[in-house]
Amino acid sequence: MDQCTHEVRAEYWKGIIKACGQRPAGQPAKSWMDENGICEQSYYHWQRKFRQKAYEEMQKNSDAVPAVAEKAEFSFVEVPYCPPAKKNGQMIPGSPAAAIHTSALRIEITNDISESLLGLIIREASHA
Repeated sequence: MDQCTHEVRAEYWKGIIKACGQRPAGQPAKSWMDENGICEQSYYHWQRKFRQKAYEEMQKNSDAVPAVAEKAEFSFVEVPYCPPAKKNGQMIPGSPAAAIHTSALRIEITNDISESLLGLIIREASHA
């Protein structure tokens, strides 16, 4: 097979593999393949080829990427209490009690935020 044909087929299979990865939650890959007329053996053949290629690239570039990600430096600051906004003596629901600003991000937090949501925001913001 010439290089051009191989590249065209590879792009075709990348699209199929991506589409299968975006199938509805709970739908098995085999079911999706059956519905879309995809040969399961061919699918897994190409998926294996792409993984091998990605692994080889990763090995080739391993000198450029540190084996362990360096830990980010954290600094803590005191956040003054900000009473909720009121209108005619009534609290305005959803008004921010605290705001976090960075160059790329602004997060406003209300007093009624759940502990689990606050934890999720902190985890995600630390990677932003």
